[in-house]
Amino acid sequence: MHIMQSMANGAKTITESSETVKYARKKILAIEAAAKVFANKGFHGSTTHDIAAEMGIQQGSLYYYFKSKEQALQDVCEYGFENYVQKMQKICSKKQSIEAKILAIVTSHLSTYRSDHSAMKVHNEQRLYLPKQKRVLIKQLGTRYRELLEGVLGEGIRKKSLRADIDTQFVAYSIIGICNSWGANLVRDENLDLLETIEQCSTLILRGTLSSQQSSKKRKPN
Repeated sequence: MHIMQSMANGAKTITESSETVKYARKKILAIEAAAKVFANKGFHGSTTHDIAAEMGIQQGSLYYYFKSKEQALQDVCEYGFENYVQKMQKICSKKQSIEAKILAIVTSHLSTYRSDHSAMKVHNEQRLYLPKQKRVLIKQLGTRYRELLEGVLGEGIRKKSLRADIDTQFVAYSIIGICNSWGANLVRDENLDLLETIEQCSTLILRGTLSSQQSSKKRKPN
């Protein structure tokens, strides 16, 4: 009897786990559908009906995933920024020079403004439509992103690739500010060259942070 009960409980657990995975997959599809709608129509120009239509479901079924349009925007922004932080974590974990890491960080940051990643576009352009209390996780993710960047800068100082006198927090905030500012320019001006912008931003950052030894190496002819 105990064995049968245990088997029954096990089957129930497997079923619940399967349902959880199934829901999680559908939730991601819902978030991606909402991201596409918000990216195309903007938060204020979109409706829950638009999101449901993008998913191919009835509007009433959408409340299984989002309680409101505002929650949909919150979930989209959090989803987009989580991917952003994951990219940063991958860059930080790679064994490569500090110059290469900074170039990769700037490339990753600026590329999102011209990529097809709707969730990140929505985060970049529309997150401020959320009330402050709905942006708690987004703020935490932003802090995590900055801390990872500070870690790269600290690594550069320890390896003597970067100047020992730089303030890692100040420089991290500055890099993020430069990338956000030029990212906004990339959105406004379609003729602005992405690769050239990445190169110029990276060069500016590296010129201000590289140690004199590394700068001398860069100036030497091949």
